Amino acid sequence: MLLNEINRRNDMSRIPTPASISEAPQASRALLEAVNSLLGTVPNLFRITANSPKTLEGYLGLNGALSAGSLSAQTRERIALAVAEINDCEYCLAAHDYLGRNVAKLSSEEIEAARRGHSDDEKAAVALEFAAKITKDRGNVSNDDVQKVRSAGYSDAELVEIIGNVALNVLTNYINRVLATDIDFPSVKPLSE
Repeated sequence: MLLNEINRRNDMSRIPTPASISEAPQASRALLEAVNSLLGTVPNLFRITANSPKTLEGYLGLNGALSAGSLSAQTRERIALAVAEINDCEYCLAAHDYLGRNVAKLSSEEIEAARRGHSDDEKAAVALEFAAKITKDRGNVSNDDVQKVRSAGYSDAELVEIIGNVALNVLTNYINRVLATDIDFPSVKPLSE
């Protein structure tokens, strides 16, 4: 897997990133083993979050639940890219650029559009616009904003999942920004640069 080729350890993070599963806190090891089984590697986000076993458990639980939700992998990755761009999280931009291309199978054009909060897919575009508004305005949306999502064909459950995906990505954006997590994916610069 490409990630195994590009994984690296760089001691620039603000707190230690366990170099291996065995160096992580005991309570995080089984969770990291599950990540390794799923991905074939343990990216730095998971290893640095492992410093708090309960935060890692919460993140993985919400991520797993939302992955099994109604929103497609493509829409979830688009939301992740838009939120990472707004929050200027280079780690998450790199990770979701990689996942968008290799897992969700988004084109380069669609990835760039998602980073700008847009999509050629009309329904996805509405979700992205809503996700961007939630992120930029810290949840201050209008009745019209909510109605636009419903009018695009999203159910109330999907509307809540959009919010959940924003929150999940804000969590990882903040972890990576605050802790200066070393990027172990092919680097992607914010569009503003």
